[in-house]
Parts: sequence; C-alpha cells; structure tokens
Amino acid sequence: MKKVLSVLLSAAMIGTLLTGCGGGTAQETTAAQAESTEAASEGAPAEDSEKETAEEPAGEAAGGALKIAIVSSPSGVDDGSFNQDNYNGILAFIESHPDATVTPVREETGDTAAAIQAVADIVADYDVIVCCGFQFAAIGSIAADNPDVNFILVDSNPTDAEGTEVSCDNVYAMTFKEQESGFFAGLAAALESQTKKVAVVNGIAYPSNVNYQYGFESGVNYANAKFDAGVEVVELPSYAGTDVTNANVGGNYVGSFADEATGKVVGQALIDEGCDIIFVAAGGSGNGVFTAAKEAAGVKVIGCDVDQYDDGANGDSNIILTSGLKVMGMNVEKQLTAIADGTFKGSNELLGADTDSTGFVKKDGRHQMSADTIEKLDGAFALVKDGTIVPAANFNNIQPDSFPGLE
Repeated sequence: MKKVLSVLLSAAMIGTLLTGCGGGTAQETTAAQAESTEAASEGAPAEDSEKETAEEPAGEAAGGALKIAIVSSPSGVDDGSFNQDNYNGILAFIESHPDATVTPVREETGDTAAAIQAVADIVADYDVIVCCGFQFAAIGSIAADNPDVNFILVDSNPTDAEGTEVSCDNVYAMTFKEQESGFFAGLAAALESQTKKVAVVNGIAYPSNVNYQYGFESGVNYANAKFDAGVEVVELPSYAGTDVTNANVGGNYVGSFADEATGKVVGQALIDEGCDIIFVAAGGSGNGVFTAAKEAAGVKVIGCDVDQYDDGANGDSNIILTSGLKVMGMNVEKQLTAIADGTFKGSNELLGADTDSTGFVKKDGRHQMSADTIEKLDGAFALVKDGTIVPAANFNNIQPDSFPGLE
C-alpha cells in the first residue's frame, strides 16, 4: 500500500483515486474572479505579503481574465532562486495576457500542514493556484473538492487525504530530474577547482534537494573517472542530512531554506576545509553561503535553479562560476497558457534534459568557466539528454559512485 512514502519515492500511481483525481478529461476553469487589487505584473511583491488575499471576496473578473495565486515557502517569491523562477513564469504569462493578475502568498513556517492550510484558505478566491515546493504535495484532496480551480504543483506529485499519490484532472504536477542539473554543477566544479576540494550546500533533505546533492557527487565522480580531475567532495558530519525515510544521506544541510546565518556558518566551515567551489542549493539559506564566499579569497559558488550571476556581484568581481538550471518558469508559463486557451490537462510529469528543463548557464558574460570546461559539459549534456548518463538520485536506486555512463 502506497502512503506518504510513495510520494517521497516518486513512484507510479496505484490504488483508488479521489473523485476528479484519476486521469480523466481536463477540467475547465471557471470565469475569473474579481479584479485583483494585489500584486499584478509589475514588480516583485513585498516580502511580508503572506496570506494577504484571505480577506478578498471572490467575484467575476472582466473578460474572463485569470486570477492567479502563487503560494510559496518562507523565502518568498523574491528569493532569487526556486520561488522566483516560478513567479517569473507567471509574470511572463501576464505579459501576453495583461488582464490576468497574480497574488503572492507566502507560507511563513515551511511546515507541510501549514502549507496545505494556506492553499485551503484561498482556494475559493482564485482560478489558478501555483504551489511551489514539496510541502504542497497533499493538495490532492483540495483539488478534488474544487474541480473548477486549476493547480500547478512544482516539485511533487499530488496525494490524497490518505497520503496516496494521485493524478488529478485539475492538477499539472511537475517534478524535475534535479540530479541532472546537480551533475552538471559537480562536473563544472571538479573541472574548475584549483584546491581539488568542492562541496554542495543544501537546505532540507527533501527528495529534490537530495537529488541535487547526489547529482553533484555523480558529476564530480564522472570528472575524476573520465578526466582525471582528482577532486574530493567535502562533507561536514555535523550537517549531514536525513532524508524523508530517515536515512542519513550525508552532505551539508542547513536545515532550512530561510536561515542565512546558518548558511554562512556552513559555507565558512567548508571554505576553512579548503573548498574553493561550492554548489548552493539552499533557497534563502544560500544567501549566507554567498556572503561567506564573497568575504573569502579565491572562492566561487555555483548557483541553483536559475541564473544567479547577478547575485554573485562582489565589487568589481563576481563569485558565480555558473548556475545549475531547473527550468520551472517556462513550464509554469506553458501550463497557464494551456489553461487560458482551454487545452490544459492534469498530469504528473517528470521533466529533464530531454525537454530542455534541466541544464547549466554558459551564456557569455553569465559564467566564468573555461572553453575546455564548457566543451566537456556540452558533451556530457548530450549524453544525459539521450540517457547514456543517468546520475544518481535520492530514490532511483543508483549511487553517485556507480551510475550508467560512469562505467
């Protein structure tokens, strides 16, 4: 019987599904509700905008424009990373659909029950709700009870009230092969390191974050095996992560996606251990790692989820080597467009390099890698895209020191 653990393992759906959740035809959205007086397409939201829509009454919006909410973790939609990329996808949609509106709702605790309650509190007020993060997995019951509301769920598949994974007509759930982006980050770090010591810093050992860690380790191992890089991945035992099955996954986990102070402590400790390149997959906590790197000499970081080159500015220099990409915004915009034109279909999708949904930054002026490193990364990308290289992930039964393409 598949309970909550089935979601955590990203396994296939089984069992009895809720009414409205089970792979039928897509639900049509209702007429959009009253024109939003909250955030629209211009600018980023205020950082203290949590649950700001709960008091707004629902109503009819002129022209059937979509009324969209985005519910995110404590770091908010201006975190420069995961949440912001999803938010930017909505803003891109609004650019071509200017009557649509968006309201950011920040869930301040990061607690899974609180995350679901945050969605339940506003579900009657919106046509579309974008839910950012693994903590929103249990929206399946809300989706079943509100078939006229469409949901875009990022980083998890939905579950019902019993914790069983489901597929819902009105939920497009996108999960990503973060291990692929982590692999590119690890390969780049190993090829560019001068001290031969690198590390990855994560937030919480949710499956998506462990995927980044295992992918990074896979990339370093690939560089060592194929290019004789001779690089070590440094881990601090006191910050080892415990995944959702209570297994020790090692790594360097801050324990939060919104703790810059501890992020800086972890970053500084790794620098003290000799690391000169650190892959940062820690949400807002990663800002602390960035600060530690900026205060050190000769240390670079690899950004995560989005191009973080601008965040790496440090006087007249920059600490960003490259960024590992998880292309969420493009996919959010695509699904909003499908809702608007009536072609939306709920499904649970795993996205990767084969759909250009994972990758790395190599645009001129947005990275500091050598031409040789880029050439090797391009070669590896092609092998990941066609399935020759399959990096390790939290639950794909592959290990970072033994994976297809390494042998």
